[in-house]
Amino acid sequence: MRHSVLFATAFATLISTQTFAADLPGKGITVNPVQSTITEETFQTLLVSRALEKLGYTVNKPSEVDYNVGYTSLASGDATFTAVNWTPLHDNMYEAAGGDKKFLS
Repeated sequence: MRHSVLFATAFATLISTQTFAADLPGKGITVNPVQSTITEETFQTLLVSRALEKLGYTVNKPSEVDYNVGYTSLASGDATFTAVNWTPLHDNMYEAAGGDKKFLS
């Protein structure tokens, strides 16, 4: 649940920022999404990617990876975001990649 709340808050902030920003906040910033091969995740990833593009971000094509690789890529900075986190199913992978110390610092 904590990850869903964090994602929803970040997404709402990104959407509302556009209204108040003189320039687009993502101008000049490229992001790299990761997702699994599950169709529903493609939809969610494309939805978030579209919103980020509207905010000026350049969004690269999503990389399809295994969840363990996805969390490790996020923790190392090789990927920027995933639109999906299944709590509690993914909790062990999240913790193995560094947990809150790595992702929230």
